[in-house]
Formats: sequence, C-alpha cells, structure tokens
Amino acid sequence: MGHRIRTISVAERRRRLAVRHHLAPEARAGTVAAAATGLIGLHGTDPASVYLAAWARTREIDKTAIENALYEERSLVRMLGMRRTVFVVPSDLVPVIQAACTDQIAERMRRQLAQAIEASGIAADGASWLEEVGEATVSALAARGTATGAELAQDEPRLRAQIVYAQDKSYGGPVNVTTRLLTLLSAEGLIVRGRPRGGWTSSQFTWFAAADQARPPDTAARAELARRWLSAFGPALVSDLQWWTGLTAGQVKQALAQLDVAEVDLHGSPGVMLAADEPGPETQPDLEPWAALLPALDPTAMGWRERAWYVGEHTTALFDRSGNIGPTAWWDGRIVGGWAQRKDGEIAVRLLEDAGTEAAAAIAAEAQRLREWIGPGVRITPRFRTPLERELAG
Repeated sequence: MGHRIRTISVAERRRRLAVRHHLAPEARAGTVAAAATGLIGLHGTDPASVYLAAWARTREIDKTAIENALYEERSLVRMLGMRRTVFVVPSDLVPVIQAACTDQIAERMRRQLAQAIEASGIAADGASWLEEVGEATVSALAARGTATGAELAQDEPRLRAQIVYAQDKSYGGPVNVTTRLLTLLSAEGLIVRGRPRGGWTSSQFTWFAAADQARPPDTAARAELARRWLSAFGPALVSDLQWWTGLTAGQVKQALAQLDVAEVDLHGSPGVMLAADEPGPETQPDLEPWAALLPALDPTAMGWRERAWYVGEHTTALFDRSGNIGPTAWWDGRIVGGWAQRKDGEIAVRLLEDAGTEAAAAIAAEAQRLREWIGPGVRITPRFRTPLERELAG
C-alpha cells in the first residue's frame, strides 16, 4: 500500500455507486449480462429480484431478454456463491467464484449432509452413500438433459430417502434428501439450475449438467474476486469485503496482498481501493439526481456490511431480523424509503424522510413504470418479508 492517503467523501461514494451499478439513467447497461458484470452478480435467492434488479439497471429490457440470457444463451448462470447465497453471475466468472468461495462451502455442505444421513439411519457410512447416490443422480440428469428433482427421484429412488431437518424447531421435521443433495451437487459445480416450471417469479427450477470449466487456484481466484469487488464497490472497508465474500480475515488479507491497493480515508474510517482506480467521470459533481426502485436483496443494497452512508437511519423498517433487506426507494445514491406491490398490482411507496418534491415525483414515476413492466396478474412477494414491505403490501 502507498503512503499517500486520499480522502473519499460520502458524496463521491454515492456518485460511484450511481455509475458503476448502472443506476443513473445515463449509466444504464445495454444488456442484463452487462448489468450483472458491473456488480459481479445479481442476488438470485428470490427469483423475482433477478428480473427487477436487471430492469432497474438496463434500458427498456424485457423479461424475454433476461430469460434468454439465463436459459438460452446461458451467458448468466445461477450458482451458490459468496456467503452461501445464490447469485446470478456471468458465465465467465463461474470458475472464479467456484474456486474462491463455493468449493469450501460445498465441502462443509457434504460433511453436514453425510452426518444427517447417518443420524437419520439411512446409511452407516453417509459419505459413501452420498458419493454413490450423487454420481447416479448426475448420470440420470445427463441422460434426461433437463429434469426436476421429482423426475430425478423417479430415476434414482434413493433421492426419496428422508432426513430429519431442524428437529427441535417448529418448522422442522422429516424431508426428502432430494433438495439438499441437488443443492450440494450444484455447489460442487456438477449441475446447474435451469428454467423454472412456471413464470419468472417461480422457484421450481429444473436442472441440467454443468459445463466443464477449468478453475484457477483458490488463492488466485480470491484475489481476482477481491479485485472485481473493489472495482465495483470500492473504495470500501476491508470488513465490507470480508463480509461480502464470506471469506476469513486471513483469506481476505492474502487476497489483498496480491493486489496493488491504496489506503483511503472513508469519512473518518480507514478503507482501501485499487491503486489504479483513478477518479473517473462518475466522481464529478455534475451527475444528475436519479431515482430507483430496487428489489429485496438487491446487490447494491446488500453490497456492504457498513451501510450507514446510504441506508441512514432506516434499518429497522427495511431489514428483517436476519439482515435481509426488503424493496427500497433510492434518491441520488441513498435510500429514502421502501415499496411493495399490493394485491391489485399497485406499487405502493413510502418515503421515510423528506427528500423533496423532485425526489417524490421521480420515485412516483418509477413506481408507475415498474407497475407497467411487471404487467397484470403477477404478484411480487419477497421471500424474506420486512416490516415496511408487509405494511405497504396490505
């Protein structure tokens, strides 16, 4: 790191966010793949959020174009990644994320599932059972081309074996091993989620066999992932990078040691940025104010651990108890409210602070634009409900 410490203001960070996350109108991406690349990936835990996050960052993109990128061109891939979270990422980034984060997550998942199999009395040697059934499942999928979990269980009946999940919890009980085993195989890079059965808000995915891709060494992959994150989300705190990746402090330190980074002062806190990340057009003060409605679990809203500089004092209304953010209304680089879709299709918005008449009008216009884009008969309900979203949805 260099010795010259540059000061980065909150205003500059918000301008960088506007341009690099394709949220300012003049910075919108031309394709959903370009939008995802700018953010490393779009959060994919909630299927609808992928579409809404892409809509907010592109120019007049339609749902068919998003579906084509995911399921026809396969320029985007849905995978388990950072923090054991599902992301939709550019296909060329899959090996990097796999080696940097997902491989070690998959190792833990396999050990835990093997223990659950043994504890449930399915097999005395859970690891061997998993290996055998997993290989049979991948073979069955290859023979079918694409399949649902239920269809694969027809070919491999052992997928119907039941394990006890969260026995001491109200939501626990016996469940088929199917979902957990398919999730494990996807985490290991062997199978991939395909087109869902149902509309674009459905989470009933089919599966297909993953393409073979050479993976970089894990240390190189973590450095590359850190570089891309700093390019998209920096300057930032090192703790932000550690939280976002889900890596250990030692792994993050090792990754940063492979990069040319510079220390910065983030409005009183020590941060880092890429040394070559010189001020660009996005740091200039003449960027026009902008409005955006972002979905639950949006990658911008979930991009940093320390969020006061863009969330303000609205955490209680916008997050659930597990730290998942709901739908948000933005004005010029900060969250000023939230939104929800009502049963009649209306996009209801509530501003949590007085952002001015220009902001209110611009956000209202975005709400109408979003309603028209979602279309009739489609109901958006986030997987993780938050206080404000519940209240607005009615």
